[in-house]
Amino acid sequence: MGAVTGTTLLIYALIAVIALVILIAKYKLNPFITLVVVSVALGFAVGMPMGDIVKSFEAGVGGTLGHIALVIGLGTMLGKMMAESGGAERIALTLINFFGEKNVHWAMVVIAFIVGLPVFFEVGFVLLIPIAFNVAKRTNTSMILVGIPMVCGLSVVHGLIPPHPAALLAVQAYGADMGRTILYALIVGIPTAVIAGPLFAKLIDRHVKLPAVNPLAEQLTEEADSAKSGNLPGFGITVLTILLPVFLMLIGSWADLITTPKTFANDFLKLIGNSVMALLIATLFSFYTFGKARGFNRDMILKFTNECVAPTAIITLVVGAGGGFGRILRDSGISTAIVDVATHANVSVLVLGWLVAVMIRIATGSATVAMTTAAGIVAPIAASVPGTRPELLVLTTGAGSLILSHVNDGGFWLVKEYFNMTVAQTFKTWSVAETIISVVALLFTLALATVV
Repeated sequence: MGAVTGTTLLIYALIAVIALVILIAKYKLNPFITLVVVSVALGFAVGMPMGDIVKSFEAGVGGTLGHIALVIGLGTMLGKMMAESGGAERIALTLINFFGEKNVHWAMVVIAFIVGLPVFFEVGFVLLIPIAFNVAKRTNTSMILVGIPMVCGLSVVHGLIPPHPAALLAVQAYGADMGRTILYALIVGIPTAVIAGPLFAKLIDRHVKLPAVNPLAEQLTEEADSAKSGNLPGFGITVLTILLPVFLMLIGSWADLITTPKTFANDFLKLIGNSVMALLIATLFSFYTFGKARGFNRDMILKFTNECVAPTAIITLVVGAGGGFGRILRDSGISTAIVDVATHANVSVLVLGWLVAVMIRIATGSATVAMTTAAGIVAPIAASVPGTRPELLVLTTGAGSLILSHVNDGGFWLVKEYFNMTVAQTFKTWSVAETIISVVALLFTLALATVV
């Protein structure tokens, strides 16, 4: 516990959060470096023993990354195999044929929901953007009408549904049941994605006009057209490969219902249902379904898996630094001070999880950092409040972590550049859509809390 106490701790925490925003957004400092610097400065300012500041930060990074680094690596490899095999395009073509050209905005939110399950938002975005460009070109529709439902589908899955690393970490922090969390996340997530995606896109499409020529779209549609000459994998095998880790995790969480606890069969189901093992099995399976079966040899599969991990290094570091920042907040006593304020404010724990995630999301720009840090802060409070449903707390924390994507969020610039929008247009479309997701998911979860 630091030498500073009470309200002063909260003021220092607020200053740290504002410093994060200014350094990342205005001065364009690397988010990882910024989180390290601000965390150490905060520990020093509140009077933590100097020998403990770096130890505390390292413990936070280690605790966060021990699990997440494995999930990021395996999830990215699975996504890369899907891209190289043409599996993502197969899903797109099948769904467009099913939905029809007039309903492509519905097709895109479904594609994003399916593809987004095993991969990070950024990975899913890069996988699906050539499909979105192709769909927009083939159906002569605006990139906003096609693209906003796609990014909303990815965002909802990223923020609410395990096996995404942040949601998984929140499940562990709150002691939630994995199977129930996935079920509740689908109940909340599907209508949320529909409202923020196709419905909002249809509305905003009339008010935001994009330039007729998009250089990136021209490049990627040409590439995609030439790539289509090869035959694509089947729809069934593609969906099976992508959903395999989710099925395995569901089986793991139902192990006690299917088998007798403490038996070999029970232990085995729990082992393959562990998120890391489930992703490992699915990735190995994809080496056959998306690799050997598509005519790729071992050297090519090795090349794909090697080259796809490098871009995730900075994501991994930022996530770890977010965990370190959260640990400094806890070890310095700031979390306890927030608990005291929340207890006196008489805010429901579900709303508190949302509020804390909202503050960190706006500060750091990272939904993953917001969710993992907020879960670390709110978990001790939730444990002391009887009757809290941990599965619903995962959802409200996830919802808070998605609010108001702005200039300090990599996703903001990704959407702006690929959609060929101005900063103002990106705020009107993407930032508003993210805020709709956050608020609507909170309201749906609170409604669900009254019936479960």
